[in-house]
Amino acid sequence: MASKLSIGPLPVDQAELRRAYSCFPSGVTAVCALDDEEPVGIAASSFTSVSITPPLVSVCVAHSSTTWPRLRQLPRLGVSVLADGQEALCRSLAAKDRDRFADVPWEPSEDGAIFVRGAAAWLDCSVHSELPAGDHDIVLLQIHRLTADPRNEPLVFHSSRFRRLIALDS
Repeated sequence: MASKLSIGPLPVDQAELRRAYSCFPSGVTAVCALDDEEPVGIAASSFTSVSITPPLVSVCVAHSSTTWPRLRQLPRLGVSVLADGQEALCRSLAAKDRDRFADVPWEPSEDGAIFVRGAAAWLDCSVHSELPAGDHDIVLLQIHRLTADPRNEPLVFHSSRFRRLIALDS
């Protein structure tokens, strides 16, 4: 007979929860747009595909974000799936105390979405809906147009560090 697994006492310790969350690798995205001709954006590692019909993806945004209130009201948002080698660019977009776009090569769409040059994929989106979830909001974004280059390896975030993928040949 198998022994029972002990998974720790309740309530959940926040530091232990962060360690557990860091066990799951994720890609990293930039969610950006023009607001009165000024680029605004955030880095988000909580990006996931949701639906093919309609085409939806999601990101999670902290309630403490001062940038999301600006982004949520814009008609189009550019989601750039960051590529391997864009670690410094990601750190710049996550900064709170300087110009996030100072070292970020980007281009705008006609609708005001901003796309990061060299990214593995670009998704031109609008906010579909938002769902409050604890200290974050789950934001569903509807994809209107996209481009992807699967030859660009994605930037990966795991255990609080940037990493790269390696192929395992079978």
